[in-house]
Amino acid sequence: MRTRKNIYQIKIVVLGNILYCYLIGQNLSLKGMFTLSGLIGDDAPRNLPTYESSIDYIPTLSIAKELSSNTFLDAEWSYRLKKDYSGDSLYNKIYKNNRLWARYSSEKIEARLGLQKIIFGPTQILRSLSWFDTFDIKDPTGQTDGVEAFRLRWFPSNSIGIWTWAVQNDHKIVSYGGRGEISTLLGEWGITFHHDPTNSLQMIGQTKVLIDQAHNRMALDFRYDGFIGFWNESAFLFSKENNIALVTIGADYTLPIATGIMLMTESMLVKDYQIDSNSIQTAFMASVPLGMVYQLMFISQFDWEEKKDYNFLRLTATYDQYALNFIISINPKRSDYNEATHFLPNTVAGFGTNLQFVFIYNH
Repeated sequence: MRTRKNIYQIKIVVLGNILYCYLIGQNLSLKGMFTLSGLIGDDAPRNLPTYESSIDYIPTLSIAKELSSNTFLDAEWSYRLKKDYSGDSLYNKIYKNNRLWARYSSEKIEARLGLQKIIFGPTQILRSLSWFDTFDIKDPTGQTDGVEAFRLRWFPSNSIGIWTWAVQNDHKIVSYGGRGEISTLLGEWGITFHHDPTNSLQMIGQTKVLIDQAHNRMALDFRYDGFIGFWNESAFLFSKENNIALVTIGADYTLPIATGIMLMTESMLVKDYQIDSNSIQTAFMASVPLGMVYQLMFISQFDWEEKKDYNFLRLTATYDQYALNFIISINPKRSDYNEATHFLPNTVAGFGTNLQFVFIYNH
């Protein structure tokens, strides 16, 4: 295992080589995404405004060099500049690298080192395998946090893929794992293993599962596309004192009406064997394109244990370089949670009824 300093030194060397390749004559591209959003809600924290806004810009620099036929060397750097406001007051700001990686790729192998996105699994909303990402289908930007990692993917044939990775967390602890994928006539299969030696409290991806000791993760996932789409993710966490299971099943079908109405549902069971508790959530989604420009998406989630429902409706207008998003969400109020007020997020977003507008410009 290498220290954080060593990993950064390797990245600097590799990125330096990429820059050298560019200087002797190859491709350079600069792009960016600018986001402006405003949100108003009816259940703000006490003594705080009901209106919030944010401004976000992510410039991205990419460099690529073709070494030979079907062999490439490339790198990407993007930086995030974001400010969040509550009323007229700045309450949060982010200035940090969003991506910083270098990659070697050929017809059979892809190796990538640095701050990058690692995401896998077929689920879309209730994601048992959201181990290294923060992707949320409700977010119109499609952004996800990156992780410091080395990832290697090998494709011995068109139907088989093998992954391996080492991920370094904020505490400079390195965890590692791998994944195998195979495509057959019966569907697409994946099996995943990960070992995390961390002994401090952490949340497993977006599952809201907390674990405070070293553990192993194993998962099996499957997707079949036929008359309907069907998928499953089954993940298991094993530690010295506790075992946790997360199982998600889902299905989708497109109704042949007008331009097509896509219907989808997922349900996830979380079982904690230490306290002998079960938690079940169900999500429904409907998405329909309205002509060439507009798309309407509705998502409803229900927590069977807490008896809470969350509803989300988004109308998106997409043009060549920009998109307009109009969002309505209806969520439980702060008074519906059996928690002290100071334990709840200090934001109006996600509580009560929210109206939001998001403008996205890509260049």
